[in-house]
Amino acid sequence: MKRTLLALAMAGCALAQKPPKPLKDGIYANFKTEFGDIKAILFEKDTPRAVALFIRLAQGVQEFRDVDGKIVKRPFYDNTVFFRIAPDDAVQAGSPDGSAYYQCGLKIKDESLPGIKFRFGSLAIANPGTPDSGGCQFFFALQQKPSWDGKYTIFGQVVEGDDVLRQLGRVPVHGDTPVTPPKLISVTVERVGPPPGQKPKK
Repeated sequence: MKRTLLALAMAGCALAQKPPKPLKDGIYANFKTEFGDIKAILFEKDTPRAVALFIRLAQGVQEFRDVDGKIVKRPFYDNTVFFRIAPDDAVQAGSPDGSAYYQCGLKIKDESLPGIKFRFGSLAIANPGTPDSGGCQFFFALQQKPSWDGKYTIFGQVVEGDDVLRQLGRVPVHGDTPVTPPKLISVTVERVGPPPGQKPKK
């Protein structure tokens, strides 16, 4: 009897869960972390330079300066960590040596648009605080940050995995350095629908 009630309860929970919303046409990045996956849509029309560099790095077709100074080409973000976590503010990654001081040898111009503001799940290019100095590091915002608007290129927005992002933002830290940096296992990219400007095939 207990097993029957448990099975009915589990079935009820499954029915109560809403199916995920279908993804709209666009290009998406999937961040596989040790806590689960985060999916973000990339703003390829609004921030083409940032999106193009991020994709090339993720797919391993962009050369960069490795931690030993050599120029290499491989999937940049795979098997790295979230090395900076500012609780309630941001979760940062994109450094093979696990520090904010690493320089990958690439820089891009800022692409800040007035209509794109920081909110929970905003995906942005990290920079040291000077214009046009962003490169390979990125971060997720954990809340609205009006003081950051216009200072960083926001090139995407989380559409799935809010709970995973919140969990990343709650790991124990010393200052903004995680006691045990969470692993970023891989970053993959997928397109849903046709590229911009192309009509879907019938």
